[in-house]
Amino acid sequence: MTPEERAEIKKKIISDIEETKRSIADLEQLTKPIAPDDAIGRLTRMEAINSRSINEASLNQARAKLNKLERALERVDKEDFGICVVCEQPIPVKRMLLMPEAIKCVRCAE
Repeated sequence: MTPEERAEIKKKIISDIEETKRSIADLEQLTKPIAPDDAIGRLTRMEAINSRSINEASLNQARAKLNKLERALERVDKEDFGICVVCEQPIPVKRMLLMPEAIKCVRCAE
């Protein structure tokens, strides 16, 4: 991996971290408890509870992605960044730009 490619991936990681943090903030607002005294109908309340559950799952996924991105940012300047942890072959730069948190090449990830 060239220094330019590494810098581009680092820029992508930082951008993805910022975007993921914004997404987490939005999802945290959507997962606040639904007060039982809110004047909404029974069916609407069930829909709100269901939506909240879906948003909580999305929030958990976003937090996990943020954790992976932060670890990738810590590793990006290290020699073994972009090397598959399974087959120890270089991960294609295009994959790293698409998924900078990737630690496996496509073949090993399958």
